[in-house]
Amino acid sequence: MEENKKALNASVNPADFDWEAFENEAAVYGNTDKSEIAAAYDQTLSKVVENDVTEGTVVAISKREVIVNIGYKSEGVIMAPEFRYNPELKVGDKVEVYVESAEDRKGQLILSHKKARQLRSWDQVNAAYDNGDVVKGYVKTRTKGGMIVDVFGIEAFLPGSQIDIKPIRDYDVYVDQTMDFKIVKINQEFRNVVVSHKALLEAELEKQKSELIGKLEKGQVLEGTVKNITNYGVFVDLGGVDGLIHITDLSWGRINNPEEIVKLDEKIKVVVLDFNEQKRIALGLKQLTAHPWESLDPDLKVGDKVKGKVVLIADYGAFIEIKPGVEGLIHVSEMSWSPRLRIAQDFLKVGDEVDAQILSLDREARKMSLGLKQLVPNPWENIRERYPVGSQQSATVRNITNFGVFAELEDGIEGLVHISDLSWDKIKHPSEMVQAGDKIDVVILDFDEANHKLSLGHKQILPNPWDQLEAKYPVGSVVNGTVASTTDKGANITLDETAEAFCFSRDLVKEDGKTAVVGETLPFKVVELRRSTRRILLSHTRTYAEAKEAKAAAEVDTTKKAVKKINSNIEKTTLGDIDALAALKSKLEKGE
Repeated sequence: MEENKKALNASVNPADFDWEAFENEAAVYGNTDKSEIAAAYDQTLSKVVENDVTEGTVVAISKREVIVNIGYKSEGVIMAPEFRYNPELKVGDKVEVYVESAEDRKGQLILSHKKARQLRSWDQVNAAYDNGDVVKGYVKTRTKGGMIVDVFGIEAFLPGSQIDIKPIRDYDVYVDQTMDFKIVKINQEFRNVVVSHKALLEAELEKQKSELIGKLEKGQVLEGTVKNITNYGVFVDLGGVDGLIHITDLSWGRINNPEEIVKLDEKIKVVVLDFNEQKRIALGLKQLTAHPWESLDPDLKVGDKVKGKVVLIADYGAFIEIKPGVEGLIHVSEMSWSPRLRIAQDFLKVGDEVDAQILSLDREARKMSLGLKQLVPNPWENIRERYPVGSQQSATVRNITNFGVFAELEDGIEGLVHISDLSWDKIKHPSEMVQAGDKIDVVILDFDEANHKLSLGHKQILPNPWDQLEAKYPVGSVVNGTVASTTDKGANITLDETAEAFCFSRDLVKEDGKTAVVGETLPFKVVELRRSTRRILLSHTRTYAEAKEAKAAAEVDTTKKAVKKINSNIEKTTLGDIDALAALKSKLEKGE
């Protein structure tokens, strides 16, 4: 055999070459039998078993084909798309192939890499999952909720949330890409595979975080990229590690949205405020500049007038920005001279430009209180001269409560008309008489300058009708009245168009013993006038009972007078007789 190889390798002069012998294969094989040589050649080749998986070596790569040598007499050709999951494939790489046919009609070895992967893919997937190995996968297409990835020839699912650490804006950029993945879930029953690229990034990120945090110091200034913007702050990428700038640390001034200060993907410098073992990093942006209070005009003092913009309103007051980062509070009590309790929204709204006066200033605590009403005259000064007690004024109803009405005489001057001073008649609620916004005539009743309180009256505009009733229906007088309605206790009696009275049931009994009914008109005696309750009490029974009593009394009196006269006459006769006897006795004693 060795001799044959030497003979084949020996150089021969073309002119001396024996073509006839070559055609008879004598020059090639010498005296050796061709079948022996073929058998020896077959022993140098690999044993190829059809429908089996074997390993081969890549010997050539083109755009359309990959040539693989498995040690057989011919090399196999595999279409290039079967290796698209592995763009790093190169000559010399070992690959697994499936032998479809050792020799087709053209004598060509037929191989398939895709089938080889499919036959061994499930074992490879399980092994990679058990060992936590990183696998390569080819992103085939986009699907609902994520992507389809070719891993070892198996279609695995890549959820959208597992593609990257940062939010994904365009999924399509990952299609036709080969990436590293970690198998995170396998359903053995349905042979479903879930992979994650994010898990690999997180592991790398944790490593980077540990390295970065080990070098961090409070107050350290770093450069980063704005990665995400939320309503509560900004996440900044510090080179694989994220830190958070809370919205309050973005600017010394008050802001409503972080996008007022930074933009997505913007490169910014930040200062490290704090960090902990949980790898949470707090960053600041405003701390890179001096606090605005430090640059506040040193001559500014209490009593000065300042201009600002309303940046926040609460029920108790409004915050005014004098300059970015310098704010003052106007308490609701300092917005108007009016004593009526209101909310700040009644006076101001966010965005208003206002002038105010400094009421207090604490530079160390960085606090300032302001006032609006101090810039206008106090209407309560000399109020007694402008609104004398007892004077009649016109006012506007501003608010109605259960206990009365708040009426405004002028801006900042309000008074209370108590429900008892609204009407001479008894009312259940002030809304029976007036509504908010109505004009109402009032009388000034009293002042409390210290507390800016004013007592007003409305009923005092008119005479007290009770005075007229007392004069018209004095106690003891007898008047005619009509029974208007009855109750358990008695009856309501109408005296005239404006006056009503009440008669208890016991006083409704007529002379014949019957009780008066609705619609009857009878004489009544006024027995009581109750000013406190505006009530007239009547009695029909007394009109005839007292007459009888008077008649009986008169008869008794006449009898008494007659008896007295008789007694007087008797007394006179008796005394005269006594005197005559006395005179007779005296004469007898004298002997006359």
